[in-house]
Amino acid sequence: MELPENLNRKIESCKQAKLFRKLPVFNNLIDFSSNDYIGFSKSETLYKHTHAYLLENEIFQNGATGSRLTTGNHLLYPIAESFIAQFHEAEAALIFNSGYNANLGFFSAVPQENDVVLHDELCHASIKDGIAMSKAKSFPFIHNDFEDLENHILKFPNSTIYIVTETVFSMDGDSPNLEELAQLSEKYNCYLVIDEAHTVGVFGEKGEGLTQHLQLHHKFFARIVTFGKALGCQGAAILGSVELKDYLINFSRSLIYTTALPPHAIASIFMAYQQLEIEKEAIEKLRENIIFFNQQKNLLGLKPMFVHSKSPIHSAIVPGNENVKELSEQLQSKGFDVQSILSPIVPEGQERLRFCIHSYNSQEEINQVLELVRDFVF
Repeated sequence: MELPENLNRKIESCKQAKLFRKLPVFNNLIDFSSNDYIGFSKSETLYKHTHAYLLENEIFQNGATGSRLTTGNHLLYPIAESFIAQFHEAEAALIFNSGYNANLGFFSAVPQENDVVLHDELCHASIKDGIAMSKAKSFPFIHNDFEDLENHILKFPNSTIYIVTETVFSMDGDSPNLEELAQLSEKYNCYLVIDEAHTVGVFGEKGEGLTQHLQLHHKFFARIVTFGKALGCQGAAILGSVELKDYLINFSRSLIYTTALPPHAIASIFMAYQQLEIEKEAIEKLRENIIFFNQQKNLLGLKPMFVHSKSPIHSAIVPGNENVKELSEQLQSKGFDVQSILSPIVPEGQERLRFCIHSYNSQEEINQVLELVRDFVF
């Protein structure tokens, strides 16, 4: 059966604007694209530990499909959630099937009709989609601009206000001033919510995330941590109070009406967290590579192109969809997987190459890819 005509027109519009997307084919290029920051997704040790744990505890005999509120809440869930909560110094953790589901489940359920949600304008689509499903009023504030945020807060003196941001933004790789944000939130008695998708496994002595690294985690009403980035697994968790967990179990539709993750997925998450406690070499190597990347881009005269970042994500602004696509294709032809980010995903004129740094990238690879950028651009 053919698509309805209005859907065909949308597809044709994408093609004419050269924005039509297809699922990428797996390649063997040098990885400067994935979110596998410390190599856990390809870790043979982690794979073996997960299967050994399942066999030793006979967990394969105790799995069942279904929602967590019916048959899907197998015995490994409370074990993993307890460990995650302890690791992140939170009262409780609640596992969701993905970061998207977690953000959708939180923001659609928690802010109420007379509440106000103030979110950074560059927050992830999953946060914005969740907010759109709630009955609360919502307003974006200028990216990392807390003067603008405070102006918004002052407009709603008698409302319950949720402030939403991220520890590392996925397109720019930058971070807000969390100390200043916590002070502002305390001043007006707001509820702070933060997405830590790109900092777990990256910041902190054991990769516990940026809020813990700065010892600010107790200032946050809720933290969303995801397992599909540095941990190399599937899923996410919302960290907060026991009361928040109880509330989400009762009102979060993306938890209630979703088939739970299978035992193998939960075992992978559990083993990845245990691996974080001992895998300090990979985290340290990642940090060294981030420093080296910044040093080399400065030495090669590329600093003006890049958004300031001390995270694994580095974006080089190359205005124009055609220009940035061509540059990405040139890098890929030389063996480096660097993806282009086009408008309207980012604003027009802010099209970019997005580099993701990993513990397993060599300094020679980092230097080579940056030299290629310099040669192609200049």
